[in-house]
Amino acid sequence: MVKYFILFVIYFGATTDILFGQSLPAIQLDRPDQTECPFITPKKYIQIENGFTIEHIDQNQKSFNYPSTLWKYGVNEKFELRLITELVSEKTNDTIHSGFSPITLGFKTSLFEERGIIPKTSFIGHITTSDIGSEEFRTSYIAPSFRFTMQHTLTPKVALSYNLGAEWNGENAEHRYIYTLTTGFSLTEEIGCYTELYGFISKWEKADHRFDCGLTYLINNDFILDISGGLRITENAPQNYISLGLSYRFKTIR
Repeated sequence: MVKYFILFVIYFGATTDILFGQSLPAIQLDRPDQTECPFITPKKYIQIENGFTIEHIDQNQKSFNYPSTLWKYGVNEKFELRLITELVSEKTNDTIHSGFSPITLGFKTSLFEERGIIPKTSFIGHITTSDIGSEEFRTSYIAPSFRFTMQHTLTPKVALSYNLGAEWNGENAEHRYIYTLTTGFSLTEEIGCYTELYGFISKWEKADHRFDCGLTYLINNDFILDISGGLRITENAPQNYISLGLSYRFKTIR
């Protein structure tokens, strides 16, 4: 199986130069870190970001995403449409629930370009439906969320990115604030890495703080692989996770 995957990567990397062309800058992702990027999907392009994740919540609970997929469409240079679908399994002791989480609809819009101390900034808004998904994962209410996503270019090979926002869980009126802070490094033209702190803050619960890091490998400007993993900092956070990703983009018919 591994050799077939390697052959696929080599073939895909060779042929997508012809199929997609390389006139655009390299693909920019909202994964594998938790920090959403401020870049907009190019106009008339569809971008698909897939992540396969195993998360150990505690000794008795695990969750699996296989995959979680972010679908993006570039409407113009300032605006993209977004759709999130997740096929999940949750295991508690010997009980397993599997199915589709309620789908999430949203958008990203560019606000500011980077200039001096002003970071490149975009706004992301999402609505997670309450009942468009498997029965086991439905919620009582729709669940909104939003983020401001910002990035500073420190050097040609180093960027500092961060998010601030809030989200609701769909079960009650309570919300929690989100923060992320990540530093990304370009090791070569193809290989990048990052380290990140992120967490959730609510007046009803103790703050939940986490750490993760990862690597990306650019096959070509339209196709990229990633691997990442994270650990908890505070006791109320999930113990750890590991994730593999495969993302690509292509232009729609004119």
